[in-house]
Amino acid sequence: MSKISLMSHLVAGYPTEDLSFTAARALVDGGADILEIQLPFSDPSADGPAIQTACTKVLQRGYRTADGLAFIAKLHKEFPNVKIYLMSYGSLIYTPGVENFCERAAAAGVNGMIIPDLPFDNDEGLTQACKKNGMVNIPVAAPSMSPERLSKLANVGFPYIYAALRTGITGTNTQIDDNTLQFLKAVGEGGSKIYGGFGISNGEQARALADSVEAIVAGSVFVRLITENQNNPDALYKAVRAKAQELTTGKTI
Repeated sequence: MSKISLMSHLVAGYPTEDLSFTAARALVDGGADILEIQLPFSDPSADGPAIQTACTKVLQRGYRTADGLAFIAKLHKEFPNVKIYLMSYGSLIYTPGVENFCERAAAAGVNGMIIPDLPFDNDEGLTQACKKNGMVNIPVAAPSMSPERLSKLANVGFPYIYAALRTGITGTNTQIDDNTLQFLKAVGEGGSKIYGGFGISNGEQARALADSVEAIVAGSVFVRLITENQNNPDALYKAVRAKAQELTTGKTI
């Protein structure tokens, strides 16, 4: 089968700046098409234990938004042909001013924003600020949405929508079944391209999703590998690259 497109999630600066960059290189070398970089946040609404713990560790070092944007700028310089999406939460975007934040993000090389707790129809001006700065706002659709609200989101005209494949937090296993595929079909009914994730960790899941999405999304699985191998940079690189290869080929290792 053809290569599966992968959006891979990393927490900026975890566990260190250098190791985070090593992980990003491994993801790109393993075939990732998009790097989704999370700015660490203290009170996540959707992140599971692996990502929550990673955020806490980075924040304990005094990591700031400016540090995260500098990390993204370094990635953009090193991998200019790889899309970079910034993922974080509303207060980090709203506090410095949405337009101001979007200007800074675009200058760092960000192509799109994923802010799960800013609803698509009450986003504090994020969609317009993204457009003004050459980026896209990528709203999140969840199975818990009413059919009416989901249809409204699907037909707004967003270029991309991130489909969370189940309710709850990310990082636990997700079953890809007929309900999942029907949900993805509903999210895409208006023509938006769909990124599908939440609990994706192996080639079998990637293969089951591939025909229904623009790209699969995987995060916690990489954060766990980074955590397990943080004392051995070579092992970290190899483990992350191998997992990316598994997800992009659909062949479980």
